[in-house]
Parts: sequence; C-alpha cells; structure tokens
Amino acid sequence: MAVDGNWNLTMTTPMGERRATLSLASSGGTLTGTQGAEGNSTEIFDGSVNGDNVTWKVSITNPMPLTLEFTGKVSGDGIAGEMGIGPMGSFPFTGTRA
Repeated sequence: MAVDGNWNLTMTTPMGERRATLSLASSGGTLTGTQGAEGNSTEIFDGSVNGDNVTWKVSITNPMPLTLEFTGKVSGDGIAGEMGIGPMGSFPFTGTRA
C-alpha cells in the first residue's frame, strides 16, 4: 500500500514545530507501526487505512501525557493532515517518505 514504509513528520504545535519519525505497515484496512520523537518510540494504535486516507493514535508522555490523534492523506512520497491534541485543538502535520 502507498502508506507502508518510513516517514519523517513535522508537526505544528502550540510549542512550535516538532519532528517525529513514523514507521507504518498496512494490512487490509488496519494500520500498525511505531512513532518516535526525541529518543522515545511507541506503538501506534487504532490505526486504519482506506485508500490514501490514514488515521492513527499515539500516546505520549513528553511534554505531558496526551493522546495524539492523526488524520491524514498520502500523496506519492508525501503525507499531510491534522493532529488532534485533545482539549488544545487540532494542528497541521506534514511528512515525507524517509
């Protein structure tokens, strides 16, 4: 699938730009993988893929415990969408294939 592989993400957050790595694998409509930032890596969960559209969640502890909810679309070697940060709202993210 178009989403499978490794990605370098840039997320716009209330604390400025943050960078992360993302490794994704799809099987049918299910999306699995890991997301890492600042030396920490964690499994994604509730991942799904429908054509070029992807969604997943990841729990982080730094700078505070939060669940980030990603909704995006893959286009060639790019990915872009919105990252929901609970009560703080949604913010854009972009990425390129690593």
